[in-house]
Amino acid sequence: MLTLKSGAFADGGEIPEKYGYKRDNVSPPLEISSVPADARSLVLIMDDPDAQRVAGRVWVHWVVWNMPAETRAIEEGESPGIEGKTDFGTVGYGGPAPPDRPHVYVFKLYALDAMLDLPEGSTKEQVEAAMRGHVIAQTQLKGRYAP
Repeated sequence: MLTLKSGAFADGGEIPEKYGYKRDNVSPPLEISSVPADARSLVLIMDDPDAQRVAGRVWVHWVVWNMPAETRAIEEGESPGIEGKTDFGTVGYGGPAPPDRPHVYVFKLYALDAMLDLPEGSTKEQVEAAMRGHVIAQTQLKGRYAP
């Protein structure tokens, strides 16, 4: 079963401050295991469903696709794939930045049977549309971040 972990925080645990948007704004280290043998690429999406209450939508913090299926680690501050646009209006990682209270952030990892033909800066919605029919495994990692 596809697995996603971090050496920086446990599933459901506290994301360290340094990964926040108003701090160092570097992506946390991630560990990937049990990728299906027939996977051709990986997609990672980080978002904040708790933002729905204050922003009126799920806030997108990171979108990465066409990561090699052989990827087993994403080092702190690194991205082994093509990056999309965040809801901060930038391409790349945008760390947690809850405006009102602690939020739970979800890192969703997908194994695909294809590569995605999308340019850098594509949106989460464009990536999700291109993934349809190609997801062969998925998992998630959650972390909590307080303002």
